[in-house]
Amino acid sequence: MKEKDSEVSFYGIGGDKMKSAGMHLSFHTNQMAFLGFVEVIKHLPFIRKVQRELLQVVERLKIKTAVLIDYPGFNLNFAAKLKKLGVKIIYYISPQIWAWGEGRIKKIKKLVDKMLVILPFEEEFYKKNGIEAEFVGHPLIEQIEEYKFPGKDEFFEKYHLEKRKKILLILPGSRLQEVEKIFPEVIKAAEVICNEFDMQIVVGAAPGINADLFYELSASKNFKVIKDETYELMKFAELGIVKSGTSTLEAALMGLPFIIVYKTSFLTYLIGRNLISLKNIGLVNIVAGETVVPELIQDEVNPRKIVEMGRDYLLNQEKIKSVKQKLEVIKGKLGSKKASMNAASIIYSFVK
Repeated sequence: MKEKDSEVSFYGIGGDKMKSAGMHLSFHTNQMAFLGFVEVIKHLPFIRKVQRELLQVVERLKIKTAVLIDYPGFNLNFAAKLKKLGVKIIYYISPQIWAWGEGRIKKIKKLVDKMLVILPFEEEFYKKNGIEAEFVGHPLIEQIEEYKFPGKDEFFEKYHLEKRKKILLILPGSRLQEVEKIFPEVIKAAEVICNEFDMQIVVGAAPGINADLFYELSASKNFKVIKDETYELMKFAELGIVKSGTSTLEAALMGLPFIIVYKTSFLTYLIGRNLISLKNIGLVNIVAGETVVPELIQDEVNPRKIVEMGRDYLLNQEKIKSVKQKLEVIKGKLGSKKASMNAASIIYSFVK
């Protein structure tokens, strides 16, 4: 949008990259990283404060267009308040109401002027329900296509990895709560797999997670933690153990065979299990329309199960080949559209 018109100004909630692109941050995304129903309830006073202050910005600057990104619990509630001020609302990256049942569809129809979706089946879903929607392409496609990768030898030397050993990659999530629940179980399994298949364990740490945490959560210290090099690790790893979320789609686009894991608080899991209407939780499997990579949820995230699935891959090269072929098909389904440019053009037409 800045390329289209350098005079456009942005206000709201964002991260470091939004800030460096020129956004005036009222709040940083790190302050909003609540996970699960229980955690959100605990933070309700802060959430109300955020909404109140953002509405003051909207009124003071007479802002007429709002772009809501993902995060439906907060955004749909906030949309109702914006609508009362006559603000036009664009929703980028759809709430996954096709997963949670269609209870929110009437609310979206009433509040959202345009839905910009990044999964191809979402466009049809919204149009069928009378909501103006457009598939703009998936931003990960352009992100990965434009990425500059180092050579494998260069990368291994940089992080003192053993060149003769293949990498077992662990991606345990970007939130502290996720890491604390998932990592201790996964690392025990990874130790067994690596001893059996003579591999090396590398943990991909998200930007907001301190690398020391992983060593605190594990009796074993026989692994390396590497930050901010997720795509390189996906490209050079033999097998991944990946927390359910966007990372599963990234791993799929990088052609990495992997196991999906997900574990949350017991109460959040119980509520979610009763609300989710899909067979799979992994985005990669949802887009594929079948279980391409295995999923382990809640109590299934244990060393025995993970080792079992790891062996299933590593003892069967035909399975690895088959999974990689199916992951290529998923990439095709997400299209080659330039998502950012498409989204920017549509949003700009609303602003003008």
